[in-house]
Amino acid sequence: MPPGDCLLRITDVLALIPVGKSTWWAGVQAGRFPAAIKLGPGITVWRSADIRRLIENGTD
Repeated sequence: MPPGDCLLRITDVLALIPVGKSTWWAGVQAGRFPAAIKLGPGITVWRSADIRRLIENGTD
């Protein structure tokens, strides 16, 4: 996990959370996973702090 608060692309997130891309997006839409941040067309990121919190609290 990168130190501090940085932004992670989907490939970075999926390297840390053992789910497929479709499962990840379904979880984001359902509210089980952190909301995405759109930076521009084709650029979606997540805050590393949100992903760290998800890992610490479990992905259930």
